[in-house]
Amino acid sequence: MHGFLNLNKSPGFTSHDCVAKVRRLLKFKRVGHAGTLDPAATGVLPIALGRATRLLQFLRQDKAYRATVRFGLSTTTDDLEGEVLHSQAVPELNWETVEVALRQFQGVIQQVPPNYSAIQVGGKRLYDLARSGKEIVVQPRQVEVFTIDVLDWRPGDFPELDLAIACGPGTYIRSIARDLGRAIHTGGTLANLMRTASSGFNLEDSLTLEDLEAQLQQGTFQPLALESALGHLPTIALPEAIARRWCQGQRILWNHELPLQTLETKKSAADTALVPTTMQVHHENGQFLGIGQSVNTETGKILIPKIVFEGS
Repeated sequence: MHGFLNLNKSPGFTSHDCVAKVRRLLKFKRVGHAGTLDPAATGVLPIALGRATRLLQFLRQDKAYRATVRFGLSTTTDDLEGEVLHSQAVPELNWETVEVALRQFQGVIQQVPPNYSAIQVGGKRLYDLARSGKEIVVQPRQVEVFTIDVLDWRPGDFPELDLAIACGPGTYIRSIARDLGRAIHTGGTLANLMRTASSGFNLEDSLTLEDLEAQLQQGTFQPLALESALGHLPTIALPEAIARRWCQGQRILWNHELPLQTLETKKSAADTALVPTTMQVHHENGQFLGIGQSVNTETGKILIPKIVFEGS
């Protein structure tokens, strides 16, 4: 069994828990995931099965979330799972103050990851350092927040703000909640988080573990195709003779052996290059063959096999 599972993660499970559960249900060893979700978070967790695990590195990196920020509260983990550091009702907080502060978190920003996160410092995970009581100095990182849309504002003693956030890799929504609270001097923490899109997969098409188990019992489960999450990459279709050679590990010289008109570019907003380096390679009959890399040389462009699935 090879392909992808668009899993809708339930609260209380780590991403590793989900992989282990899928392994048990499918009785399959080669299982991996893209984009870790915190235990309290829910939503899209892409799961790779079999050969698809080799494609995880080529998936889209952008993600989308629905998040709730609670003001007047700060915790050690920047969400409700941590120890409370500060709690004070702020009924006087108004939407206009929050709206002005929120603007600084869109675009390319510098962000300090939460102390309780999987990032490594000096070869150790931050959450391990934090639990050991060691002093932690985490350097800011550059991340990109594409859009922040306000879904709801609920005033009260501990006001809450619902947001829809689309962002690039490495962005921590917990950090946005924490830093937004600091910017308005009330404290803030992440009260709820759901990932609505990740690596080309969407919440609307996802399956819960219960859905997966039911489909397996009914014999109706089918993994998503290997190339299902690669639509952001350009596609090149190889004629039979050339496809056979490429699958054997041979390099293909475009300007002599492969007419340039066989190249079908599928550009995303983040990739406007005429000839991107990484490409998905298909047989002319539509069969997915693997991942190739185009390289400019003095004699022309070379299509190099990187991952070949045909015959593997």
